[in-house]
Amino acid sequence: MTNTEVFLQQLIYGLSNGMIIALVALGYTMVYGIVELINFAHGDVFTLGGFLTLTIVGVLGAAAIIEPGALGESSHWLLLLGLVIAAGVFCGGLNLAINRIVYKPLRSAPKLTQLVAAIGVSFILVNIALFWGGAPMKVFGGGNAAAASKDFPEILEGSNLLGDSSNVVLRLEDIAIFAVTIPLMIGLTLFVKKTRLGRGMRATAQNPIAAKLMGIDTDRVIAATFLIGGFLGGAASVMWSVYNNTISFQMGFRAGMDAFTAAVLGGIGSLPGAMVGGVLIGLIRAMSDQYIETRWTNVVVFGVLILILIFRPSGLLGLKQREKV
Repeated sequence: MTNTEVFLQQLIYGLSNGMIIALVALGYTMVYGIVELINFAHGDVFTLGGFLTLTIVGVLGAAAIIEPGALGESSHWLLLLGLVIAAGVFCGGLNLAINRIVYKPLRSAPKLTQLVAAIGVSFILVNIALFWGGAPMKVFGGGNAAAASKDFPEILEGSNLLGDSSNVVLRLEDIAIFAVTIPLMIGLTLFVKKTRLGRGMRATAQNPIAAKLMGIDTDRVIAATFLIGGFLGGAASVMWSVYNNTISFQMGFRAGMDAFTAAVLGGIGSLPGAMVGGVLIGLIRAMSDQYIETRWTNVVVFGVLILILIFRPSGLLGLKQREKV
């Protein structure tokens, strides 16, 4: 491969992974923007979305799904859409339940208490994923190795869209990521800007007390925020599974760290910032893996984050605001 082809290949990898990271980062930044809570359990909600996706594939029959010609091309896309909706609804509902059971009773508690609770929920979800990994199903290895990574069947056609003679590989999975993530991002932006509930979210983010005095049901707004953030995390888990063809009970840690870093890089609380941050993290990781070395990638990612925060503490697109004590 020429240098140009290598660069283009890493650009494709970086953009594809970056869009997935951005979806997860949106969940972090939405919750923080509304209630100023770093929801460390969000990455593990993402993990359970991936496990649900593999379970659905196993119930439908993995062999029939991945066998060439077993399903028409349109059926594969419908299956992917169905998985996105199912995982999104599941993760949104799970996030909503976590908010109702854990975070809502602690709303007036010190921030440190809420943070510890979020970490506790994260550990609970990790262990649920570990238990789920031992399900007695063929797609989970018959339940013999619960902690082992699970292979995810290839749902979309894996051939190179640029042709067999091309050294640069562009797969349907790459197209699917953009086909799913971009409409979700545009829809979220329009929802926040154009709808009554979206205006309530913006008002609550700016001043929750004033919003409540103006008649806005802030509890409803917060619940909707957790629901939407969870849905985006569920959609991201499907795209992660389809793109990487593997899941594990710890995958939420890696994705969660990248997404949280992206949210901080772009400006925590800023939706456009989370999108930009996610894409940047994806590109930095891909280029570092190729041109430096994989073992130094985390150093490069967090080094860039630190440099940006030194010169712009609020992040690339974040607004400067006084910390509430």
